[in-house]
Formats: sequence, C-alpha cells, structure tokens
Amino acid sequence: MGDQQVAECSSRLQEQERRIRTLSAEIDSLKNPLGLEPSPHLADLKEENARLQYRLNILKRSLQENPAESSTAMLNINQRLQQIFGEAIGAACPRVPDPPRAVTPNQQAKFGDYQCNSAMALAQTLKASGLKVSPREIAQQILENLPENELIEKTEIAGPGFINIHLKKNFVSKLLSNLLLNGVQPPPLPARKKVVVDFSSPNIAKEMHVGHLRSTIIGDSMCRLFEFLGYEVLRLNHVGDWGTQFGMLIAHLQDKFPNYLSASPPIGDLQAFYKESKKRFDEDEDFKKRAYRCVVLLQSKQPEILQAWNLICDVSRTEFQKVYDCLQIRLIERGESFYQEMMKTVVQELKDKGVLELDEGRQIMFVPGQSIPLTVVKSDGGFTYDTSDLAAIHHRLFQERADIIIYVTDSGQSTHFQLFFAAARMLGWYDPLVTRVEHAGFGVVLGEDKKKFKTRSGETVRLMDLLDEGLKRSMDKLKDKERDKVLSPEELTRAQRSVAFGCIKYADLSHNRINDYVFSFDKMLDDRGNTAAYLLYALTRIRSICRLASLDAGAVLAAAATTPILLDHEKEWKLGKCIVRFPEILQKVLEELLLHTLCDYLYELATTFTEFYDSCYCVEKDRQTGEVVKVNMWRMLLCEATAAIMAKGFDILGITPVHRM
Repeated sequence: MGDQQVAECSSRLQEQERRIRTLSAEIDSLKNPLGLEPSPHLADLKEENARLQYRLNILKRSLQENPAESSTAMLNINQRLQQIFGEAIGAACPRVPDPPRAVTPNQQAKFGDYQCNSAMALAQTLKASGLKVSPREIAQQILENLPENELIEKTEIAGPGFINIHLKKNFVSKLLSNLLLNGVQPPPLPARKKVVVDFSSPNIAKEMHVGHLRSTIIGDSMCRLFEFLGYEVLRLNHVGDWGTQFGMLIAHLQDKFPNYLSASPPIGDLQAFYKESKKRFDEDEDFKKRAYRCVVLLQSKQPEILQAWNLICDVSRTEFQKVYDCLQIRLIERGESFYQEMMKTVVQELKDKGVLELDEGRQIMFVPGQSIPLTVVKSDGGFTYDTSDLAAIHHRLFQERADIIIYVTDSGQSTHFQLFFAAARMLGWYDPLVTRVEHAGFGVVLGEDKKKFKTRSGETVRLMDLLDEGLKRSMDKLKDKERDKVLSPEELTRAQRSVAFGCIKYADLSHNRINDYVFSFDKMLDDRGNTAAYLLYALTRIRSICRLASLDAGAVLAAAATTPILLDHEKEWKLGKCIVRFPEILQKVLEELLLHTLCDYLYELATTFTEFYDSCYCVEKDRQTGEVVKVNMWRMLLCEATAAIMAKGFDILGITPVHRM
C-alpha cells in the first residue's frame, strides 16, 4: 500500500472515530438530560436517539470489519450498497429491528444499475405494528438519510417504492484500473476460517465411475473457490478402505498369489479381481468362512493380513491417481480405516451420555425430529457407516477445528446426512449458528436416452474410458477446425487436454448440481452457447487482440497506471459493470455452493464482451495494408480486464485455458 493510500485510510479511520465520539456524546446527552423537565418533544428525541444509536453501530461495525481495508482487494459493490442503504434504512425506520437490505443488480439498464427493494417490506412491517406508511414515502425517507458515499451518482424512486441506483462511471473506472494494477484479488476476508471439503470418495478395489466424476469435479471447484477467497482448506478423500469385502479380497489374494509377501502381485485389473472374489464369496461356503477370518485378522492388525490389505489399497490408489492427474485434482486420503480407533471413543461417549438403546442386539440412537435411528453398533459388535461418519465429523470438529464442513455426495444420501448432522447437534458437538455443516448433494448423470448413464452392455461407465473418449473427440474437433495446421504438436496436445477435460468439467458445473444432467460429448464440445469450448475460444480471441496491438504485460501495466478507462459508450459501460460484478458472483456461490452461477456469469461476460468488441474499435487498421494505425488504449484495458476475470473464473472451475487454440 502506498504512502498516499495509507494516509487516506488513516484519515478515514480518524474521521470515523471522531464521528463515533460525537455520536456517543449526543446519545449520552439524550439519555441523561441533567434533571430537566420532560420535553414535549420526548418522542422526537427518542426517535433521534434510536437513529444515532443505529448509525453508531454501523460505524463501529465498519471499523471492526475494515480497520485498514487493503486497496488491492476487489470491492463487492452489492455489499457496499447494502452497507450504505442499511445505514439509511436504519435512520429512516429506527423502530424496525433488523430491517431488510434488499439490494440487487437491475435487470434493465434504463432503470439504473442496482435497485433497493426494501421499502415494500418495511411498509408491511410498519403496518403490522399499527403504523401505516406508503412504500414510496419510506423510499423517500431512505433517500433523505443516504450517507455520503463514493459510488452512487444518482437515485430515483420508481413504481410502488423501488429505488433505482445509478453508479458513478469514474468509480467503476477506478475499480477496473485497480484490477489491472493489482491482478484479480479476493474481496477482504473478515476472518480466515478453516474449511473441510469431503469429496470424490471412491471405494478401494472398485473402479471410479461417472458418479465419482460429479463429486470429484464439484468438490474440487468448491475447494478452489474457498482457497482463492483466503480460507484454509483441507481437501479430504474419504475412501471406502475397510469392511467385510476386504476379507474376501485378501483370501482371494492368498489363493491366487501365495507369494504376495515376497513379490508384488501383478493385479492388472482390480475390478475383475474383485468380481472373481465376490463370486467365490457368494458360491463357496468354505471360502466365505476364510474371508470372515481374514476380516477378524485385519481388524486385529495381523501383519501379513495388513500387508495384503495395503497391497490391494496401493493398486487402487494408482488407478485413482490416473484420474486425478488428468483432472488436476489434489486430495488427502483419509479412508474409513483412519477412523477405526476413534469409533470406539465415540461409542463410549454415546454410552456415557445414555443415548444408546438396545434393539434386537443392535445399539441404536434416536435423534429428535428424525424417524429413522442411527445404527451405531451392529448385533455382531461391528461398526457401521453411521459410526464412521460420526467419528469423522467429531474429528473434523474437535481435532481439525473446522469452521465449515462440506460433504459432496449424491443427493440419494441426503437422509443419512440429515440424520447424523442432527445427531452431532444433539450431542452438542457443534452449533449451526457458529459452524456451517452442509451436504452439497447432486443429481445423477444421465445418458442421452435420459436414463442412467451406462455402456451399451449395461455396465457402469469407467471414468478413465470416459476421459480417454473426451481426448479423442476433442482432437477430432481441433482437427476439424484445422488447428493442427497452425499449432505446434506441443500446443495441439495442450489444447486437446484443455478442451477435453475443460468441457467435461464445465458440462457438469454449468448445470445446477441439485438436478440430474444429460451427458453428451456433442453438446459439451459445441463451440456455440454456454459451453467450455465457446468460452475457451472467447478467451483465446480476447488475448489475441493484445498480440495484434503488440502489447505485452509490461505495456498493459504501464497503461493501466496512466490511462483512465473511459466508459462513455453504452457497450463500454455495460462491459465495465459486468466485470466488476465478479466479487458479488463469488459471494453468491459461496453462500449457495452452486457453481453454475459462476458459469452463467462467465458466459454473460463473454457475450457482453462480444457486444462491446463488435461496437467499439479497440485496434484500428489501415484498410489497404492491414497495418495497425491506432490503438484505443482504454478499450484494450477493458479487453485485458475481461481476460483476467475469465482466467480466474476458469481457475476456480478447474479449467486450464491455453494461449492459442
């Protein structure tokens, strides 16, 4: 931060502190009238007292939240407008506790840039308390109490009481310049919280399929968002690496590769190996008994059995990693085995608290408001998924000290999550007002026949097969566009991987995760409409404009420091406003955990840029020679700001753009 910025920030703080002292003195004088006779204007004084108290709280909160807000951080305009209108609403309606601050972007530019719709709700609230005031009157009172601010050009009341808000163009211009000078920075973070995201979670000895694809892609993107915003993120892969099935796998391993202790068994196809062991388990009673004995030995940590278990897990991990490498996924594995000893401690706590009941040999726990009990201990003394999930959330709350815990699994498990979340609350492990614990459920992947996505033979689609098919089709698409004739072999390979994996990710993330979605390579590779292919080509096109103007990063930075970004043309203004909405979009995604909101924004940004570029010359060329004769630098800066936001959006979605396509 420069000396001038420090001075400005210090001056602002001193002014706020002075205003706090002044307001505090006024409040004290109103509270302590020095024995004077009751004033005939007592009601007015009390109302003024309420207004002053509200403004005092606003200022105190401002000091607490932004003691020295970094000038490099991107401003969330919507939040800033909510602060401004919150102060005005509190002063206009001091008797309304926690008044609504409904500020949203305006859908029609002719009515302004943002709109405050609080007056209607306030009128209803006041009417319920016996005070009849029209929404337009309330809107007028709000405007009369608007504090001085840096971003509002003008306001107007429309309809029954909507307040249309017009932003100052030079304010948006400065935000764009800051973006270019400082890069795409996250908005200020009030507190650096710890986030645990539980995602992907395949089962050992089984291949990853399209169900794991959704969890992996969605979970990774959520992690990337939290990481960009400044949170401490723990990416957990809760793999299924424990249970009865390992008894049959180990018994089969002993029979098929009896020298497994001295020579690593050549298990090429673990899925086939699993099917063979399952068939024997179902048909051979002696084999089944041996499998159960292996389970007991595994639970007692018998060294030779543990080595067999580790061998099987390692084969699976190698296969999983191929998928994670393709999709650029980072994870820390903590399988069910990690929580085995913790489960005993949790069960003992439940016994001590007297919440377990016996039911036909099982130990179960009922949770208020839930009709289904949790099965904590089976009749044979073994533990269940309920037990391991209770142990996992206990560890994440008390050992990891997580402030936010997100579970990314299919929506079919929502009842299970509701149940053990409620159990954790009942046990006093967390307070939902303090700790955010959430199941981010998602729908299933459908084929183009609108049925569950499977191979023609009815088998579950292997994830590596799907990724390989994506690579093949993206190369075909690039060759159809004759990109192989202009790109080097290395550039072509990078473009192939970017398009293939980017399109697969974007096709998933651009749909509301709660819904099922139809998987179609043809649609996801289409370079028209809201697809990764279209957006990747759009970003490549924007970057090519700078190359055409012979501008490198240094020249852009120098121009950003000296050239005001003009927003006089309606398309310039529309694009500028769209760019600076990025922090608002991230806040919305953070609150809802719906990544399609970011995808929709990137598509809107790309189409808004196209409108701008078609109407506003950035680089002017001689019609005869084709040589560049003029560069409109402020428009080039708009191009660069658009590219910077798109690139950061791609990064959050886990998509890798390439400079040439």
